[in-house]
Amino acid sequence: MDNPGSRDKAAKLRFVVVGAGMIGTRHAAVISGLGREAVLAAVVDLNLAKAGALARQYGVPAYSSLGAALAAHPIDAVAVCTPTGVHGEVAIEALLAGRHVVIEKPAEITPEKVDAIIAARDAAGRTVTVISQHRFDPSTEIVLEALRNGGLGRLTSGIASIDWWRGQSYYDSGDWRGTWELDGGGALMNQGVHTVDLLVAALGTPVEVFAYTARTAHERIDVEDVAVGVVKFDGGALGMLHASTAAFPGLSARLQVHGDRGSAVIDNDQLSYIHTTPAGQAPEEIFYGGAGAGNQLEHYGPGLGGAPSAGSDPAELSDAHVRQYLDFLAAVRDGRPPRVGLEENRLSLSVITGAYESARTGLPVRLA
Repeated sequence: MDNPGSRDKAAKLRFVVVGAGMIGTRHAAVISGLGREAVLAAVVDLNLAKAGALARQYGVPAYSSLGAALAAHPIDAVAVCTPTGVHGEVAIEALLAGRHVVIEKPAEITPEKVDAIIAARDAAGRTVTVISQHRFDPSTEIVLEALRNGGLGRLTSGIASIDWWRGQSYYDSGDWRGTWELDGGGALMNQGVHTVDLLVAALGTPVEVFAYTARTAHERIDVEDVAVGVVKFDGGALGMLHASTAAFPGLSARLQVHGDRGSAVIDNDQLSYIHTTPAGQAPEEIFYGGAGAGNQLEHYGPGLGGAPSAGSDPAELSDAHVRQYLDFLAAVRDGRPPRVGLEENRLSLSVITGAYESARTGLPVRLA
């Protein structure tokens, strides 16, 4: 087998997907749709029948272990789509074997376990990205650019809110769902991580969190189905967290970012409100604002991020997944860090695990 680190940069990157469940199925579809950029070479799952069912869709072999797949085929990159609590185990195995890695969110269930993956990445000299596809949405890119050019001014506050529903059948569909060991948490960790990630991307480095959690509408799970909290950021802004899988019948995922020169709102991936003040121009003096006053959305074009739909799920397959994979492939080819790496995901994860610690102790938690 050839050395994946010495391959022709113009050649397709050969992927193996580890984990043939719902998320693994989505990754396989993205990889197979990348054309000249990448190719799906194998599928791995502890349940060989499950791996085989997905592998047959793409005419590739199936294996019950990553080691067997790497020994049998020339593989360049591994897509880790297992339950969260074993992400690190699989990623480190792949890195020790000299492969690049894509990890489904979140990277692991604790910042310390992410640190172990970081150490393995650095030792291997390989590229690792963590799926945070909503950083690649057109709506997100517009808001982050507005933040970079100062259009929102000094950031004052933000809100990350996820108002979803997951039926009891969802949690009963897998032994790992709703467990601390393999899920790492509930509504905040599993469903809310994308929106928390966007809040961190917008407001900067989090330094303290205080939270409450509860299990209100589900049985036979160890984790929360509602979480609320507040976050302090190093620049002085305050953030609010709300994550629920107990909001029947399921509404939206929403990010609000506010500053003293503008505000922006992303609702179900769509930019629904933005108002910025250009650099060098004084903001209009307003005695008090009205709802929707000054929405400049028409300046940015229609349909940003797609039309919103009640109960939509940021984990669903989208063009943003493709854009993140293309960024990963370019990072491998050019020898640069990906736009979303382990360090970025670790910041978001620290907020979530800090919120759980706060809910457990009843005290604010300082974040390293």
